[in-house]
Amino acid sequence: MPIIDIGRLKSSSPTGEEELENLRSALSSWGCFQAINHGIESSFLDKVRDVTKQLLELPMEEKQRYSRAPDDIEGYGNDMVLSDNQTLDWTDRLFLTVNPEDQRKLNYWPQNPEVFRETMHEHATNLRLIAEDLLKAMARSLNLEENCFLNQYGDAAIMQLRFNFYPRCPRPDLVLGLKPHADGSAITIVLQDTEVEGLQFLKDDQWGRVPIMPHALLINVGDQIEIMSNGIFKSPVHRVVTNSKRERISLAMFCSPESGKEVEPVEGLIDDKRPRLYKKVKNYLDTYFQYYQQGKRPIDAVKV
Repeated sequence: MPIIDIGRLKSSSPTGEEELENLRSALSSWGCFQAINHGIESSFLDKVRDVTKQLLELPMEEKQRYSRAPDDIEGYGNDMVLSDNQTLDWTDRLFLTVNPEDQRKLNYWPQNPEVFRETMHEHATNLRLIAEDLLKAMARSLNLEENCFLNQYGDAAIMQLRFNFYPRCPRPDLVLGLKPHADGSAITIVLQDTEVEGLQFLKDDQWGRVPIMPHALLINVGDQIEIMSNGIFKSPVHRVVTNSKRERISLAMFCSPESGKEVEPVEGLIDDKRPRLYKKVKNYLDTYFQYYQQGKRPIDAVKV
């Protein structure tokens, strides 16, 4: 698993140029990396984990006060059931839209722990800055104009926060915490459990585990960056395995282009040697979850 120093990406020194090349290599081969020196205090990440743990340990009747509606992805619960042959994931989760702020459904935002709302607002603010810096660095790593990805991403980007709780599973050989999939986002930023592994990425037809780095952020690109980069950056397939002895928590932020933005390959990445690989697409997330629950990849539907 590649490790990228986020602080170095901003430097114009030879060290910064080297880290940009490392970023390009990581995203074109793995599609993901562990981010260090990202600017968020370790003590704050510990607080985010602690608040998440307190939330997921609340009595079930209290968590059910925030249960999602049958036709809504937001709120507390399990998978939406969209087909009879759907494989359910071994996980409970709370799913919230955090940005744009005027689209927050506060009836799903727990009031216990008391610091939940302010902590997650600060967490989202931190991650928004990291996502924007990464989009600029990705463009520079491809010798493109710095804002070319950011322009498609937009000023009112959609940020959705998913709190994952994976209970102990008596038959981990039969059930997955999350089925294999690639994300529909532009960038996904994950805060992993500090003690229990579970996340795995598919590379060269082999599943590889993601090691625990307690104060690193696990970052992977999603389908919409694969489209923007004309297939240079890979949206990786990944899954979560279950554990018979330990429960596990994680917190994922999905950062996607603002609603209504059209996403397509950047013109500077299209030429005779590398023709356009993807169509122009709008509101990619609208159909993503239907494909996801069927075990299909929505990006296949927008290939030229």
